[in-house]
Amino acid sequence: MQVIKSFQFESAHRLMHLREDHKCRRLHGHSFKVDLVCEGTPDPRTGMVVDFAEIKNAFQPCHELLDHHYLNEVEGLEVPTSENLAKWIWDRVRPQLSCLSEVIVHETCTARVAYRGTE
Repeated sequence: MQVIKSFQFESAHRLMHLREDHKCRRLHGHSFKVDLVCEGTPDPRTGMVVDFAEIKNAFQPCHELLDHHYLNEVEGLEVPTSENLAKWIWDRVRPQLSCLSEVIVHETCTARVAYRGTE
């Protein structure tokens, strides 16, 4: 079974490694959406794979570092692509949330990245 909790945050970034005329090289922002996907078998006693509050608590430190910040200045996100952001979130949340199976970063309503991590 999958349990999915979504979060939103506003951030700005520049992708400086792109060619000079690429629009994403300029400073711009996104209303990011992040889905944290947890997998497992529901506990027979609680009926849950994981409590949504536990997912929220595990993501909260990331949210504080990302929301209304310039991602290029966040440690570990000097190249703040959605791919790197998904891995960055995984690396911080997975130690707190062992059932985490996937991080999905929605950069726009039509463009997203999914990261399934490594053990």
